[in-house]
Amino acid sequence: MAIDMASGASEQGVPDLGSGEGLGRVAVAAFVGTAIEFYDFFLYGMAAALVFGREFFPVLTPVNALLAAFSVYAVAFVARPVGAVVFGHFGDRLGRKAVLVASLVMMGASTAAVGVLPGYGRLGGWAPAILVVLRFCQGFGLGGEWGGAALLLAEYAPVRRRGRYAGYLQLGPCAGSVLATAVFLVLSAGLSESEFARWGWRLPFLGSLVLVGMGLFVRLRISETPVFAEVAAVATARAADGTGGEADGGAPVPHAVPVLAVLREHWRTVLLGGGALSFGYALFYLTNTYALAYATDQLGLGRTMMLTLQLLAAPAGALAVWFSSGGSDRWGRRRTVLVATAAAVCWSLLFFPLLESLRPGLVLLATVASAALMGLLLGPVGAYLPELFPTRVRYTGAALTYNLGGVVGGGTAPLLATRLTAVYGTATPVGWYLAGLGVASLLCLLLLPETSGVDLAADQRPAGRRRRRTPSPLGGGSAL
Repeated sequence: MAIDMASGASEQGVPDLGSGEGLGRVAVAAFVGTAIEFYDFFLYGMAAALVFGREFFPVLTPVNALLAAFSVYAVAFVARPVGAVVFGHFGDRLGRKAVLVASLVMMGASTAAVGVLPGYGRLGGWAPAILVVLRFCQGFGLGGEWGGAALLLAEYAPVRRRGRYAGYLQLGPCAGSVLATAVFLVLSAGLSESEFARWGWRLPFLGSLVLVGMGLFVRLRISETPVFAEVAAVATARAADGTGGEADGGAPVPHAVPVLAVLREHWRTVLLGGGALSFGYALFYLTNTYALAYATDQLGLGRTMMLTLQLLAAPAGALAVWFSSGGSDRWGRRRTVLVATAAAVCWSLLFFPLLESLRPGLVLLATVASAALMGLLLGPVGAYLPELFPTRVRYTGAALTYNLGGVVGGGTAPLLATRLTAVYGTATPVGWYLAGLGVASLLCLLLLPETSGVDLAADQRPAGRRRRRTPSPLGGGSAL
């Protein structure tokens, strides 16, 4: 089957989504679905910081209850690589679209179930046990979401604008965070403390069902990506005429077990990519989820005030995502992430002293700057990770890499931060821990290749650190 990659049309009826209207539909599908799933995911983080310690672990001391809530929070990050492998297997074997629909349904159902789960007072020890299972399901579903949505955009978008279109994907987490924060802020301001603790926090979880319905409506209207459609058509043709494999030099066919191929042939890329992303995860969850718990429980700042400041900071993150994702088409993916990571490492040492100043203006500055740096760092990732892997294992490879970074940077960071603060009585050591993780991420980035401009349809992978002259975001030219 021949596919005209300039237009995205195929001889067997794959729609022409290279047009503005088609790409726009794909971008909306990726954005809406990712926003909904990250809304679900962030809800737990906020509820863990504000209410889950008292609701599900009331027999523990406040510090240990928070640690317990964050431990369940970490369960989802352990589940995410598992979901990446399972959903990635079917995404690489059967296609991107069906898997994205399944991940959205699983995420929404498990989130809504948290909203009706009785607390410790009614179920005793069963309540936190069931919460662990539901949190695992959340992470499992999200593990398959991001990789599929990234491929949806990367495999449709024109080569020279792949970073820009992948930016729609990275705006999804920004929108999900804004929506979750806004809902909690409205409930926090409109309900009394007792009403919020009894039933108010449950409403955002139940509202997930409405959002999932909207997401399904959008996603069911898109078609399979032309890049995968070509691979699937070749596999079908070879199965029909008995010529399996790639001996004839034609297009590759899907692996029987994609994760085995990833671990055998691309393990170094997975480990380095996960290490490179771990800092971005830690930066987000420490300056949002953990900072919310620390500021309200230990610094005495009001819950409504902190949620308001985080909401005001969100536009800075979205603008930074849009800037860096589009800029990576000009400057290169790796370079853009490197510059943003280096800047965020320096900022890590300033965030918590500004937070501990208790001055609203400085706390807002800390929150806005952190959101902007996170946007700059994560903006190009939606294009970068898919470009690191060939079509046959792209879903599994990109999803596993992305979620492996979440285990290191997202799942463990709030736990370590809570323990460090309890030991030292201040969050300053947390900033040093964050900066150290950032340095490790910089080293991983230096060992990864530049990928901007690779042809995903031809599966042209960068063999190493490709040297090329590109305009620098800091001015002048530099070799990569």
